[in-house]
Amino acid sequence: MARFPYYRSLSAKAKRIYDVSDGVHAVTLPKLAVHRQHAAALRRALSSQDRRVVAQAAQALVSGITLALGVRSVKVRVLAKRPKNHDGELHGLYTLESDGRAHIEVWMRTAEHEKVVAFRTFLRTLLHEVCHHLDFALLGLAETFHTEGFFRRESSLVRQVSPPPSPAAPRARARQLSLFEA
Repeated sequence: MARFPYYRSLSAKAKRIYDVSDGVHAVTLPKLAVHRQHAAALRRALSSQDRRVVAQAAQALVSGITLALGVRSVKVRVLAKRPKNHDGELHGLYTLESDGRAHIEVWMRTAEHEKVVAFRTFLRTLLHEVCHHLDFALLGLAETFHTEGFFRRESSLVRQVSPPPSPAAPRARARQLSLFEA
């Protein structure tokens, strides 16, 4: 696999960690139906636009994943409006405290227009931060890097927990126009 450009600036120890991370392409979850139910509840919670309801649903999904994988839990905080600076908007943040406690912060509204983010965007952001947690708690890595393997693990989680799309309202069939009808 191609390495990201920052690889060259890493220490030898960090390169070894990077290479281990890059070599793991998926996280396999047991009990997919349960995780999909949690993700569907998260979709409904985002529709409610109630931060507390979204936080409960996000915590349920993340707790279900960590329990299923047999790793320590992580506290999820859902905050309102994304912080913004000259580099752009922050979508999520994983923090591992010195005492081993971990927490994830995700924002449910855009910085510019304060609109609730799309479900898939929120889900991918949440699971991205979960992947940082799993780098430490499941893979036993000393650091967490954005590697191609990391992003593949994130995608594998998104695919596994994503509920089926909401059924769209049936569309009326367009009437074919004819040159010969009056």
